[in-house]
Amino acid sequence: MSVRLFPSLLAALTLAVGALTLSPAAAEAQFGRRLKDAVKRTAEDKAIQKATEKEGQAIDGAMSGGKDSTAAATAATGDTTAAPAAGGTAAAGVAADSAPATKKAWANYDFIPGQRTLFLTDFTDDVVGNFPQRLEFKTGAMEVVEFEGGQRALKASDQSEFLIPLPEVLPDKYTIELDVTSRAGRGSSASTIHLAGGRGGDHKFSAIEWGNGGFYLMGGPVQVNLDTKDRDRYLGKPASFRILGDGKYLKAYVDEKRVANIPNAEFARAKTLFVRLQGRDDDKDAVYLTRIRVAESQKTIYDALSAEGRWATQGILFDIGKADIKPESTPTLKQIATALKEHPELKVEIQGHTDNVGKADANLKLSQARADAVAKALTGEHGVGAGQLTAKGYGDSKPATDNKTAEGRANNRRVELVKS
Repeated sequence: MSVRLFPSLLAALTLAVGALTLSPAAAEAQFGRRLKDAVKRTAEDKAIQKATEKEGQAIDGAMSGGKDSTAAATAATGDTTAAPAAGGTAAAGVAADSAPATKKAWANYDFIPGQRTLFLTDFTDDVVGNFPQRLEFKTGAMEVVEFEGGQRALKASDQSEFLIPLPEVLPDKYTIELDVTSRAGRGSSASTIHLAGGRGGDHKFSAIEWGNGGFYLMGGPVQVNLDTKDRDRYLGKPASFRILGDGKYLKAYVDEKRVANIPNAEFARAKTLFVRLQGRDDDKDAVYLTRIRVAESQKTIYDALSAEGRWATQGILFDIGKADIKPESTPTLKQIATALKEHPELKVEIQGHTDNVGKADANLKLSQARADAVAKALTGEHGVGAGQLTAKGYGDSKPATDNKTAEGRANNRRVELVKS
């Protein structure tokens, strides 16, 4: 399938002369420093770490709310993330210096991550310099790189294609999350990323493209070209690109913005996803992919509570090592509040759960604090009756799946509503 160009980029500026004087190694090191400062790395696919006393002290410090708690966690773990608890993850790929932090800015954001993780990687377990072992290479120039601070990414320095293998056919209801950094230069009019179901190239189905020029749906009965107003915000900077599919319905999001709402898209369902990264040979114009998550969206809250007595979510996100709920969690909290207010007879326990990364007692404390924070947000901000809720953190004592895989650990990091 040929790549559609964004007309608005045809007259784009050339690369800055100063950047061209850098050697490839120096350019990559400089980019690594920018990426480290701009992105809060996800902990969803971290290898299971050996628990240490310092790590426990760091998380305990975060629990106390001290002003140096985040710095303490970083010093103890050697990373900018702490082990997530109560379903929380860092908002991977969101540029800290560009993504709005206020709840008002996320007012139209209604993306709710799928509950059951089908595929997840942040390249932590891959060898630097190699192509990721869990993806299927098709063509191009790609390798895993590591920046200062341990941040890893799949770097594409040419037009490159690969497949994401899934354990089953992409469900009718699904979400796809890609944290990607666009080219820093304006010299190319090609989009940053191209996404399709199956193995790509089938013009009967829709394909999705996004770059610093905008969003585009190509193929099938619908073609939409949306041009973002603030493309400078994404030049060489991380962004969280999200897709929410429900039958033929498709919504696309970039950070806090919903950029497309399409009722009749024809996105193919298969056991693979096709991805094309439009990198270029200059290090300044490489494309970097730092995280992939594919998940199934399951039953509604009320249906799940009625049928099974519990409902789990990974859509409530927290600040690193803290119980502060991030603004992009608002759609999930609204969904929970709506279900509870429509059914005031429902009484639920809000449960916080973690994987087995880190120190058990620290995760237990943090999961309790986060469960309490969810209950407080539902009652204080969304009007749920306090009598409908109790809150309890369970740490890693009740895993939903095996902790040996990235997907298993991700499914274990969750907030659950359990019918009382």
